[in-house]
Amino acid sequence: MSFSEPVSPLILKLIRPDGSASVLTDFALHDQKVKITAPDNLDQGTHVLTWRVVSSDGHPVSGSVIFSIGKASSAPHQLVATNDAKVSSAIWLAKLVLYITLFIGIGGAFALSWLWPAQRPARRLIQAILSAGFIVTALSLGLQGLDALGVGFSDFFSPSVWLAGFNTSYGMTVLVLLAAIILTTIALAITCKKAAKLLSLIAIITGAAALAISGHASAAEPQWLTRSAVFLHAFIIALWVGALMPLGISLYRKDSDTTNGLRRFSNFIPYALLILIIAGMTLTIIQVQKPSALLETAYGKLLVAKLAILFLLFLLAAYNRWKLTQPVMHNDGIATQKLARSIIIETVLVLVIFGTASGWRFTPPPRSIAIAAAQPATMHIHTDKAMADVSVAPGRTGSVTASAILMDSDFATLEAQEVTYVFSNSEAGIEPFRRKAVKTENGNWEATDVPLPLAGTWKVRLDILINDFELVRLEENIQIRP
Repeated sequence: MSFSEPVSPLILKLIRPDGSASVLTDFALHDQKVKITAPDNLDQGTHVLTWRVVSSDGHPVSGSVIFSIGKASSAPHQLVATNDAKVSSAIWLAKLVLYITLFIGIGGAFALSWLWPAQRPARRLIQAILSAGFIVTALSLGLQGLDALGVGFSDFFSPSVWLAGFNTSYGMTVLVLLAAIILTTIALAITCKKAAKLLSLIAIITGAAALAISGHASAAEPQWLTRSAVFLHAFIIALWVGALMPLGISLYRKDSDTTNGLRRFSNFIPYALLILIIAGMTLTIIQVQKPSALLETAYGKLLVAKLAILFLLFLLAAYNRWKLTQPVMHNDGIATQKLARSIIIETVLVLVIFGTASGWRFTPPPRSIAIAAAQPATMHIHTDKAMADVSVAPGRTGSVTASAILMDSDFATLEAQEVTYVFSNSEAGIEPFRRKAVKTENGNWEATDVPLPLAGTWKVRLDILINDFELVRLEENIQIRP
């Protein structure tokens, strides 16, 4: 089986014609291909290979392959893993809590250590966020396993579920984030200010790195750019968002260190937000690729919603920075009250953004969709006289290129004088039309600019002229995507 990105198998089951199922464990991974060794002595009739794999970005994909040995029989019942809506809802909620833990919890602890170290109420609230975040982050590994295997909550405590979750790229994200939470908790607990600053810095860097390990960006090229952009994006968000709650409480309480902390924060935050915008634009260009995808894909629509809320957040942040900060630092009571209320609104907008971004867990980016759309449709034709591995690229409607590798019954290269493709779609009323193939340097027989205007089942026939007296015809159906 060939995939658009590297994958790791989670479930490989062969369902035989009599309905019995066996797990296939003999397979090999070759970049984007999974080569499975079939069991010996397969029965005559129709079989179903049910598969579920996890991609390099940590998201599971499943499907089935139906094939027959000898004469086809009725297809056996397919034991296909299904997605549970309750599991998906729990994953979304866990993702939201993860963002709150990283950006408000770990980021807030950093702000306390560097900007407002004397503030006790915010310290207790952040400790509560970190405690809840530690539990939810750990449990999210089991949720990842449920989603990976396509099973429900009844299997949550199964060791195989947790192992499946850990074996995805998300498993390392969980471990690194838990380490960041522990470091942050220690930083809040110790009394040495220098040590607390150092630990909070290490923790916020570690937390940002956790997000760069898995997710959509972990599968996008170039890796050095996408992972770096995710890290910077997460790091700056933690610096910015983490400071909101300590600053708001400090303003409300009129703490003595409010002014100094606000001055330091307002001095560096414009430059930090510039880095945030550059990193975000970089990720958008890589993942979206073309503007039309913003409105044509679920990923793009979530991004548009996020950007709309982010625009409001930037306007509010600019108003706070350029209109309220200076009066607050000059002890203007009205400006202080306005800034405190504004920070509450900022925090609410941030939470809405987190909830929106959590939905990306279930939406493939346009980049992945484009890669999948460009994948060829393939088929294998097997007769006593000849065989062919045929691919139609891309495997969707439009102008395509058909390519075939010809073999004899012993899998040796089949030499031919001439090869012609014959395409037809009887359901759409398209009569057979012919395209002569040309032999390429690598030995494939290729026909270019073949028009396949409709999606659905197409019949492909190869007329193979072996010599002046022998013509072999191979025929099979192939599925063309919209």
